[in-house]
Amino acid sequence: MGLLSFVKEAGAFLFGASAGRAAPASAASQLTVDVLRQQVDTLGIPVDGLAIDLQESVATIRGTVASQHDREIVTLAIGNTPGVAQVDDQLTVKNTTAVPAVIFYTVQKGDTLSAIAKTQYGDARKYPQIFEANKPMLKDPDRIYPGQTLRIPPAG
Repeated sequence: MGLLSFVKEAGAFLFGASAGRAAPASAASQLTVDVLRQQVDTLGIPVDGLAIDLQESVATIRGTVASQHDREIVTLAIGNTPGVAQVDDQLTVKNTTAVPAVIFYTVQKGDTLSAIAKTQYGDARKYPQIFEANKPMLKDPDRIYPGQTLRIPPAG
């Protein structure tokens, strides 16, 4: 997928007591490779040979995942971590079967999954598609935050 940009000041941790909540700005200063590795481990998505390099606010990730979906979720989990401005995705996908293209959407202030579904699909009731496409990164459809990047799959 290459180099993807994120909102450096936005982000949430996937683990701990504040999982799923936007992290305070001070959290970015605590960013380490170990924190990013824990973000990936929390997903429960196996990444063979996971290697993460962190230079300034750019995280480079290498390894092998089973599917394009897993690749996207791992990349988003890293990118949605406070302090990460860009992710250089160098992951390899085992299953190269063609999958429908997704788009990436950055959550704006006041957005809900229903509002995003209405804009993207023309039907607010299709918000579960967006929620499911972003699991396990999202654990609650009511917990999204400005600056977070989400996968928007084709309408189904």
